[in-house]
Amino acid sequence: MRLRSLAMVLVAACLLLLTGGPISLAQQPQQQQRSLFQMFWQLPAQPRTVAPQPRQRVAPVVRRREAPVIVRDDPIIPKVDVSSHIVVMGDSLANLLANGLDDALNNRPDVEVVHKAKPDSGLVRSDFYDWPKAVSDLLASDQKISIGVILLGLNDRQPIREGEAVHEPLSPRWLELYRDRVDAIANAFAGKRVPLIWVGAPPMQNGRLSADLVTLNDLYRQRVEKAGGQYVDLWGGFVDAENRYTATGPDVSGQPVRLRLGDGIHFTAAGARKAAHFVDLVIRRMIETAPQSSVIALPVSPETGAPTAPELQPGGVERLIDQMVAGVPTIGLPAALQARPLAGPIQPLTGLATASEQPLLASITEARGRGDAAIQLERVFGQGIAPDPVSGRLDDYRWPR
Repeated sequence: MRLRSLAMVLVAACLLLLTGGPISLAQQPQQQQRSLFQMFWQLPAQPRTVAPQPRQRVAPVVRRREAPVIVRDDPIIPKVDVSSHIVVMGDSLANLLANGLDDALNNRPDVEVVHKAKPDSGLVRSDFYDWPKAVSDLLASDQKISIGVILLGLNDRQPIREGEAVHEPLSPRWLELYRDRVDAIANAFAGKRVPLIWVGAPPMQNGRLSADLVTLNDLYRQRVEKAGGQYVDLWGGFVDAENRYTATGPDVSGQPVRLRLGDGIHFTAAGARKAAHFVDLVIRRMIETAPQSSVIALPVSPETGAPTAPELQPGGVERLIDQMVAGVPTIGLPAALQARPLAGPIQPLTGLATASEQPLLASITEARGRGDAAIQLERVFGQGIAPDPVSGRLDDYRWPR
């Protein structure tokens, strides 16, 4: 009896363990309760499929991107206002020269090169392009001109017509008419007080053309310098050691390159840069020496436009020097010039000293002292006798014994 009761208790305990306890059996609905036979002998039921719940999308995390840091190797050059305008005029060679000046003045943001060249132009064919008139119109226009640069002559070996007469190139009358046209351009710049740089033509491969350009270059130099302009000679930079035309030569860095094109006339890029080098030196000197802050206004004649100040008249500077040496007050001289004399005391370099100067020389001799030192100083400074060489010194030229 006891064994049977013990067996029933064990069976009931097993049933409780298998069914999850009395609470789980009570929670199951009536239609889902199973018999013992079903619990022990029926295969386990398939799990119920649960409809998947829709996944909630989470908004992505937005990260703020920082601005990239840019490191520049080249320095930032501040914007500089253009203060100097270089106007280049002339023929096709002048056009190439302007390109070379663009490269030469690339490191000067305050300088601008203005291209005004006209290919196939010159001073002979005024019917094709009248340069004297064009220069006058350009100076009277709103174009800013700090320095004028002109290169002409390549197309000027042509006859000049004067009414019914025709003058052959480089004839006496031809040179007179040509000179007047050069003077018209140079005087136009001088009248406006604008510096002018006239660039001479370089040598050409054609020997006859080069010989004629030598004559024209000499005329340019004389007339431009007379009007106050400056002449730049390119001849020496484009010839060999025997003063003959050469198509190759050293560039601005000293490297041998081709300087002229195959036509024997025009520049290559390196040749234009070399030609611009000679003009660039003059331009930079003009810009650096030009007054920037103070300008002295000089009286000008309203009829002729020439300065009326007495010191600017012919021989006026010499008269002012004589007045300042003599102690005469210079009336009418600008204050900027009165503060600094034009010349210091004038001492004669030749001839004997006057009687009034003897006390000065005597005082100098007394100041040097007396005795052997005074005699030695008198020999050196008074009589001009070199002192005796000292053994071992640089001025001892005696042979060693």
